[in-house]
Amino acid sequence: MNKLAWIGTGHMGLPMARNLLKAGYSVHVYNRTAEKVAPLQQEGATLAATASEAVADTDTVFIMLTKGDAVKAVLEGEHGILKQIREGACIINMSTISPDEARTFAAMAAEVGAIYVDAPVSGTVAPAEQGQLVILAGGSADAVERCQPYFDILGKHTIHFGEVGAGSSAKLSINLMLGVTMQGIAEALVIGEHAGLQREQLLEMIGQSAVATPMLNAKQKMLLQEEFPSAFMISLLSKDLGLLMDEARRDGIDLPLAAAADRTFADAKEHGKGEMDMAAIWLELQERNFKNKSHSDKQNN
Repeated sequence: MNKLAWIGTGHMGLPMARNLLKAGYSVHVYNRTAEKVAPLQQEGATLAATASEAVADTDTVFIMLTKGDAVKAVLEGEHGILKQIREGACIINMSTISPDEARTFAAMAAEVGAIYVDAPVSGTVAPAEQGQLVILAGGSADAVERCQPYFDILGKHTIHFGEVGAGSSAKLSINLMLGVTMQGIAEALVIGEHAGLQREQLLEMIGQSAVATPMLNAKQKMLLQEEFPSAFMISLLSKDLGLLMDEARRDGIDLPLAAAADRTFADAKEHGKGEMDMAAIWLELQERNFKNKSHSDKQNN
């Protein structure tokens, strides 16, 4: 069996690493919180005490962490990946980070003779479990081709966008669509319900219209039951929208819908909804408008 290293076993990383295990690979796993590796250990994965231990004697390393600072931490340092990695080994970073961070990490990898591919994914926990993610790859054609057998296990489709950083740019673009679409659905429900319409019928209407989206089907139960177990946490989408807006400001690009979504998701996170699913942006808007309406009613009285 070929040995692989996997760094990061959060909501997405765990099912993705599990799919590689199921495919017959020997997977050595490192996670800062070791308890989160326990389910994989029971299925045959090997727990490493450090990131450098995980990557010893392997030619392929996967990283799936929440942000660029966390990726940098496992790359650098006394027990970092770059201290131990073989020359010619491939680092596949599937985390959502900025394009500049991806290019910086690629340069760091090149200094020790390693190859870097940025390959964030489009999809949430269920597609990760089912191996139905879309892989958004950036790197040389040879490097991406080398990674393709793994991508075929983890996802249903791979798009090679260009050199390192292109995959990260693509991920921020698609997550802009996620944020704007989810906020659009939420706002349609808020204004419709304010007019006295039933939420269930509003959702039915959207689902039968030209703007129907698979995301609506995925979030409909949450919106009806007002319960938001996270498939994609508000805090993570807020982070991604923040990265996107940093890129837009740097390049002088005006993105009014992105800016509005960025503010709303940041507010939701600040108001304690960070660990809820992104569909809870409806709850944020409901509370905001209810509060404003109550304040207005008091003034009128």
